[in-house]
Amino acid sequence: MKQVALVTGSRRGIGYGIARALAEAGCNLVLNGRGELDPQGDELSVLRALGAEVLYCRADITVPADRKRLLSETRRRFKRLNVLVNNAGMAPPERADMLEATEESFEQVMKTNLQAPYFLTRDAARWMVEQKAAGTAEETPEFCIINISSISAEIASVNRGEYCVSKAGLSMATRLWAVRLAEFGIPVYEIRPGIIATDMTAPVKDKYDLLIEEGLLLQPRWGWPGDVGRAAALLVKGELAYSTGQVIFVDGGLTVGRL
Repeated sequence: MKQVALVTGSRRGIGYGIARALAEAGCNLVLNGRGELDPQGDELSVLRALGAEVLYCRADITVPADRKRLLSETRRRFKRLNVLVNNAGMAPPERADMLEATEESFEQVMKTNLQAPYFLTRDAARWMVEQKAAGTAEETPEFCIINISSISAEIASVNRGEYCVSKAGLSMATRLWAVRLAEFGIPVYEIRPGIIATDMTAPVKDKYDLLIEEGLLLQPRWGWPGDVGRAAALLVKGELAYSTGQVIFVDGGLTVGRL
């Protein structure tokens, strides 16, 4: 029986790259975003051509009722959930120096990047535990939860402090959930991308083009959503089953210390 994977923020960018890699790995998919997605459009057609049954659920994960509906629609369609990938996130509306940053921006970023995935994980984990207790785990043995954080969890960027704090918090949430869910045999992982070519990084493309040219990375190229997707597929397939709570870096060597 195929695993069912829910990937938040998966209309495009890293989330879609993850969804595609999981389709290639044999998963059925629940995609999620705040906007509309053409049910006959190229995005879903590509995934279906890879053999995945796909449900798209429009929901804002910062809204508790939307999170509940997202899981309810998943249950109604597939009757189970094996994988949760917390990918949805946002950059600050404005890159502002910490001395000029606003509480409104901080609250918005924290709610999207940390609070929402924390409580979506709580509710999804309850369902996974329920499946284990019901014995359906024998039919669908692999469960896992993956948080997509950022190198900003450890590298300070003073013009987007709220983003760094939110991703550092998500990193701790990974460890907390790994500890809490260990007794149920549900591993929890963190993937920490570096400079990935997405809509979020498009405004700073020229800046990072120059930095990459000057040697910022050990592997001198932009990362692609598919790079993150392949890392997620590795975890979903159970290839790192003895590594719960760990961080997988997908950053081209950016965080490798050098003299």
